[in-house]
Amino acid sequence: MSYTALVVDKSEDGVTQTIQTLENDTLPKGDVTVAVEYSSVNYKDGLCLSATGGLVRKFPHVPGIDYAGTVEHSADPRYMPGDKVVLTGWRVGENHWGGYATRTRIAADKLVPLPQGLSTAQAMMVGTAGLTSMLAVMALERNGLTPDQGEVLVTGASGGVGSVAVAILAKLGYQVAAVTGSEANSAFLTDLGASRIVLREELSETVKRPLETETWAGCIDAVGGSMLARILGQMKYGSSVAAIGLTGGADLPASVVPFLLRGVTLKGIDSVMQPFEDRQKAWARIATDLPIAKLEELSTSIKLEDVADAGARILKGDIKGRTIVEL
Repeated sequence: MSYTALVVDKSEDGVTQTIQTLENDTLPKGDVTVAVEYSSVNYKDGLCLSATGGLVRKFPHVPGIDYAGTVEHSADPRYMPGDKVVLTGWRVGENHWGGYATRTRIAADKLVPLPQGLSTAQAMMVGTAGLTSMLAVMALERNGLTPDQGEVLVTGASGGVGSVAVAILAKLGYQVAAVTGSEANSAFLTDLGASRIVLREELSETVKRPLETETWAGCIDAVGGSMLARILGQMKYGSSVAAIGLTGGADLPASVVPFLLRGVTLKGIDSVMQPFEDRQKAWARIATDLPIAKLEELSTSIKLEDVADAGARILKGDIKGRTIVEL
């Protein structure tokens, strides 16, 4: 049997991306074979497809950090042929062949059964971005956040993770203040459920005082850097910030004062190596608490031959919403 895959290769002349027909004996190691139905395009995928991304160490390689599909064969009793499954993280698409193929193979421990109520296409509309968003919301909830405590700030709100976080929080009844760099995104974010738009420039000043007026009951931050440092001084007493990204830089020029005098918590969110139990809980919550209809409106479906172009565009910031790949 054979399958079709987008193969990235590297030579002295540079990096190439070609669609190839491969034999089954080229499949990666694993005890579950999956017929991939959908994958998606994420920023990491753009890096794996590019000449300068540096995430791929061994060539030839099949990228695609997310995928969802149907089990064809399983040597693990937890999965049977016909089961619907979803895969995100675990460095798949980076150092293990990923989802840009009509068939793949993976260790059973890295899969999650697709929850009732979600199709494989919808699972990829969610993807790593949505899983990360839900893990962040759950982290804030564990720290005691409830809708009656005030506004929740979401930075990088027009991005893949931020936009899903806005939609989840709004559906759960929270007042969401969405941070964006452009007023042109206001209608997009309001439609997702944001109750207030905060322009990036309002939070971009460096920290002048370690504590400012208590403003935010919680925060999901995709920016990091000086903006996160500033936000920490605006958090309410006992509140928490879930850090999910660093588009504004990896440095944190902050003071410890908000942690010591207001009991603020900074929680890092990692979706790549999350244990199975946490993934399963998060996907179950996604099936009930994410307004899928809104996500469908923001999603575009492409074919395998369009992936290389989409990868280049996402690195330039030219893609809004979610792009799913129909295998």
